Order: sequence, then structure tokens, then C-alpha cells
Amino acid sequence: MKPYAFLIAFLLALTSNAQDLNSFFTKTNTFLTAHVKNGRVDYKTIHKDPSSLNELLNIAKGISVDVSDAKAYQAFWINAYNLSVIKGIIDHYPTKSPLDHKGFFDKTTYSLSGRNITLNDIEHKLLRAQFNDARFHFVLVCGAVGCPPLISEAYMPKTLNEQLETQTKIALNGTFLKVNTKKKKVEASEIMKWYKEDFTMNGKSEIDFINTYRTEKIPDGYKLSYFTYNWNLNKQ
Repeated sequence: MKPYAFLIAFLLALTSNAQDLNSFFTKTNTFLTAHVKNGRVDYKTIHKDPSSLNELLNIAKGISVDVSDAKAYQAFWINAYNLSVIKGIIDHYPTKSPLDHKGFFDKTTYSLSGRNITLNDIEHKLLRAQFNDARFHFVLVCGAVGCPPLISEAYMPKTLNEQLETQTKIALNGTFLKVNTKKKKVEASEIMKWYKEDFTMNGKSEIDFINTYRTEKIPDGYKLSYFTYNWNLNKQ
């Protein structure tokens, strides 16, 4: 192949991938708007006609994203994770919980971005290991009530930081935290127990992290404990 022909082929491949990535974000946004309300997923309707979900995952299969383009990379993999969870639930529907299915997070693989990958690999290897950002825990939705709420829109590169901030604030001013002022006690989601190292980076405590996003700050002297995670399905 002549040099200019190679260059043309390379540029066409880049253009095609960019188009596919934009299509993935746009169609993911449409899908979530149609099937998610108040953090709950309409699995029943999706199960009856999974064509739009399957189309999204088929697009995601051929997309190439590089960690150097951090916002596009993160937005793609967050959406891919959340869509794959829905796919995993649909494949076992009806079900009461993702935990009812052995290997749901660490054995079942999805074909995404040219690789076969588990949900745990997306979370731990592609996101947490690449970026020191505890906010991922408030946007990766595991299909259970105890997870952060799934939003009815796609995570987009241009708005990703704002979306991460918003969802973290919603969680830590809402259901992820229970504050008992009489007993000077704070109960947090077990997510903060399981991933303590993510919330205590740079010498900060979990309370420090919480107060970064809380409207009503937790005073000094409060003891932190954790309430039991609710693994019931986040269905409508």
C-alpha cells in the first residue's frame, strides 16, 4: 500500500470510530431516557424487546477508546458497564437480584471495544486502576437497590465531570448516608467499606471525603459505621 493510501485508510478508520462513538453516546442516551425513571429500570419492557439494547452493545463491540482521551474513555466504559449490567439482568429475567446468578460480576463476559471482559474488569482494571477517582462508585450501577441510582441519560465526555460531581452529591446527601445527630453517628453504604482505600486517598478520612460533597457537614467526633447493602433488583 502506498503511503498516501495508508494515510487515507487510517483517517477513514478514525472518522468511522468517532462516528460510532458519537452514535453510541446518542443512542445510549435515548435508550436510558426511555427505560429508566427515578433510578429504576424497566427490565420487563426491555426483556420483551431487547433489540435497542443489543444494538447498543453491538456498536460498543467495535469501538476503540484509548485511555489517553480520558473523558471519552471514562464515559464509554461507565455507559458500557451500566448497559452490560442491564444485559446481564435481561439474560436471566425474571430475577430478584444480580447475586442470584453465579459469576454475574466476575465470570460472565461481554464483548466490548474489541475484547471479552467482565463487569469487575471494567470497574477495577479499566477505571479504578487507571484513575484515582472515588466518584466512579456513584455512577457504576450494579443492578441493585443499594447501588447508586441509574440516571436516565448517558454519561458524555463533555459533561462527565459535572455528572460525576452531581451523582456523588446526590448519593452523599441522600440514601448512601444516614446521620444520627443524637448519637453522633454516621452510617454509610457498604460501598465505602469495601473500597475504603478509594475514599481515604491523600491522607484524608472517609468523613473528609463525605464532607467534600455534603451540604450539611458531618461534625468532628462522629463515628462511622456501615449499613447492610440492599441487593434486591432495581426494577420499576
